[in-house]
Amino acid sequence: MESLSKLFDGINRVKIMRLFLFNPENSYNKSDVSKKSKVSQFVAGKIIKQIESAGMIKKKIFFKEIEQKSKKAKKQKNKKKKTNGWCLDKDFPYLNALQNLLLNNDLLGDKQIIEKIKKTGNIKLVVLSGVFFNKTEESRVDILVVGDKINKTLLQNAIQDIESQVGKELSYAAFDMEDFSYRLDIHDKLIRDVLDYPHRKILKKTNII
Repeated sequence: MESLSKLFDGINRVKIMRLFLFNPENSYNKSDVSKKSKVSQFVAGKIIKQIESAGMIKKKIFFKEIEQKSKKAKKQKNKKKKTNGWCLDKDFPYLNALQNLLLNNDLLGDKQIIEKIKKTGNIKLVVLSGVFFNKTEESRVDILVVGDKINKTLLQNAIQDIESQVGKELSYAAFDMEDFSYRLDIHDKLIRDVLDYPHRKILKKTNII
């Protein structure tokens, strides 16, 4: 039980634990963890050390793609660089218990998601699907947003903020009311992939559906 007692201490630790639990095949260095979880590198480093000590993650050397600008072409090109980082230790004895506790419960409260998204425009509809119902399979859309005058940059920032809480990269789609109505009428596959499968409308200010 000493290992478990080292694991739980605040939301930042939960975010970082979810990052590794949701992405068991991926490896991350301290900078990756800091960026994806939206915590400082100092905090990320402390938490990584603690959950490594508890046995949940282990050190791993991996190759990471680094973007570099070519001086001649002035274009970015990717280069792989050997990096020291960490990955989930699949032999951790409490792994199943942690997955049940942190992945099978609500990832983030509906009100918190609404608060982040409603600031991005005149939002009429927000639907959760995909990872919010099935934590293990990839989905075409995890969050569907419908409204008018949606600021794409603000929405992307809001989604990234939600991702940092959830611990997983999310797929999302955003439409204005006219486009969404048209897609409903023609039974657009992407829309049907959301509405014909488990989903939850957490914000609904329209009678269109």
